[in-house]
Parts: sequence; structure tokens; C-alpha cells
Amino acid sequence: VQLVESGGDLVQPGGSLRLSCAASGFTFSNYYMSWIRQAPGKALEWVSGIFDDGRYTYYAGSVKGRFTISRDNAKNTVFLQMNQLQPNDTAMYYCAARRWQCTVVPSDFDYWGQGTQVTVS
Repeated sequence: VQLVESGGDLVQPGGSLRLSCAASGFTFSNYYMSWIRQAPGKALEWVSGIFDDGRYTYYAGSVKGRFTISRDNAKNTVFLQMNQLQPNDTAMYYCAARRWQCTVVPSDFDYWGQGTQVTVS
């Protein structure tokens, strides 16, 4: 099983980034996918999730209206479009997978990527 994130970068406040997470080694279309972030010295924070077939999406209040999650099951990839980035969005961003069931609890996820760094400054 692999989840490989990409797209993190240094960006100015107000800027945009698009994160990608390529999955392999499991049946991607059977999994609820999420983005979870961790700022330096802080706990893991669930950011956004998407149902296995993409019908439903979920967002933390801190990013709602600025971030958009999507997925392409044909390419086993999940995306996070981040607009209007702010300094407090600075964090390591992880994608995570959980079979079938939706959750916002980081410890519930079955698989994790290594993360991609987003710095807003």
C-alpha cells in the first residue's frame, strides 16, 4: 500500500496550491479519503474528506469555502485545491484512507502517506 502526496510548496498569503495524493496497493474506490494536517507543535487536524464515489464531501470549519477536495477513481488520485491560503494553513499535509466509513478522527484511518509541506509566508 502506498499513498504519495505532492504539490506542497512555499506560497504567499492569499495564494493557491493544489495537492495530489496518488494511491496504490488497495482498491481505491472502496475507500473514504481525507486530508489531515499537522502544524509544528500541534496535534493532527482533520481538514477534509470525500466519500468513496465522490458524492459527498466534508470540510473543517477553518477551511470551508477556501479548500475543495476531489478524487479521480480512474487514476486512484485524490486532490485538495487550496485557495486564499493563510499563514495558519502552514502545516504538513497528509492524505489518509479508511475503508468504507467516513470519519474525522485521525486514528481511525487505515493508511497514511508521508506528507507534503505547505508553508504560507
